[in-house]
Amino acid sequence: MFDVLVIGSGPGGYVAAIRAAQLGLKTACVEKSIPLGGTCLNVGCIPSKALLHSTEEYWKILTHGKNLGIEANQLTYNFPQMMHRKSKIITGFNEGIAALFKKNQITRYTATATLLSPTAIRVGNEELLAKNIILATGSEPIPLPFLPFDENKIISSTGALSLKDVPKKMLVVGAGIIGVELGSVYSRLGTEVVFIEFLDRICPTLDASLSKALETALTKQGMKFNLSSRVMAGKVEGNRVSLQVAKGDITEEIQGDVVLVAIGRRPYTKELGLENVGISLNEKGLIPIDGQFRTQIPNIYAIGDIVDGPMLAHKASEEGVSCAEIIAGEHPKIDYMAIPNVVYTSPEVASVGFTELEAKNLKIEVTAGQFPFMANSRARCTDAEEGFVKIIAEKNTDRIVGVHIIGSHASELIAEGALALSKRLTALDLAHLPHAHPTLSEALKEAALAVHKRAIHK
Repeated sequence: MFDVLVIGSGPGGYVAAIRAAQLGLKTACVEKSIPLGGTCLNVGCIPSKALLHSTEEYWKILTHGKNLGIEANQLTYNFPQMMHRKSKIITGFNEGIAALFKKNQITRYTATATLLSPTAIRVGNEELLAKNIILATGSEPIPLPFLPFDENKIISSTGALSLKDVPKKMLVVGAGIIGVELGSVYSRLGTEVVFIEFLDRICPTLDASLSKALETALTKQGMKFNLSSRVMAGKVEGNRVSLQVAKGDITEEIQGDVVLVAIGRRPYTKELGLENVGISLNEKGLIPIDGQFRTQIPNIYAIGDIVDGPMLAHKASEEGVSCAEIIAGEHPKIDYMAIPNVVYTSPEVASVGFTELEAKNLKIEVTAGQFPFMANSRARCTDAEEGFVKIIAEKNTDRIVGVHIIGSHASELIAEGALALSKRLTALDLAHLPHAHPTLSEALKEAALAVHKRAIHK
């Protein structure tokens, strides 16, 4: 019998397994796919960031090279090599996780796992016993009901990461984070990218100011956005795909070579056998848990995309560590307020904490300070003047409740904002912290000063 059996080897599952093993618990991990790492590593975060990096390097030289004094005659790209590099990175991490399992003496099973009882799991043709079970099966892309994925012409994010050729025209249904990231990959390679978004702005979970700034930046790069629009029907005709798109009372037909459907993801709980043990899903298809990740069955836990909260790899990992520590008798705590969200476009976008609208809805009176990268010396030196930093502080206490960045390296800069929220720092605490010069991080200091209308370089 195992002390802990983890079902799923994504960023929540494999991290939970490693932490459980570190704590001296006899641990196993079941993954139905041969490569470890789940969606994030194999068909999500990692391959998309690899392609985003390759295409951004090409695009920056193409569009900014002359300004930087770099002239490249007949600059071109090698799409198969980009895909090969992406695959090589994935394989390296697959092998790395397998090595960590071996190092930590985690027993690995490659099969589908089905719950038989609170302590028994069918794994392939075997029946395993475990004192504690952690469910970490992740999520899957949501298809359009009338246009199912074929991963050829109607593709999910998975298909978008393994196209054989660069399409001439791509229609993207959904202008959320996944949509704009993958749209950026192909736009940089010359694809005409057209978005159809049901809401009135892109990436609606972002602070409104960042959402608008990102739309402006991506539009300048050649992407087209049909907002407040709805796909009513669609069909594949030979090598083309046609969508019927409605906006108000007007319906038009839009054609493309491929349609990327990026309308969201849903928890993946198929084949788990939840009904066998009496675990029911809520109205969102999520597994209800208590404050210690316990499901309706006390020794069965759930983490990551199958429970409430943002579907983020780093959120799942934090929950995996905490869940393993709880099973071992420890008392960890996750500060969900300090979990950042990132959009890896160019410019990057990163946020942590409340947006102004969220603070208003919670009746928190706030003051915001904003500082443009145009006025930051490092940004000017590196041709990265686009964007700004926005800091939101509670008016009465000056405590920082939100940090929002659009600009170069926002994904790295946001860690300072997350630390500020986690440690309950005030805007003046951050403003008085010396920052190296010249660095992009100085924009955070200036935005904190701007909360009190004291920015030096604005």
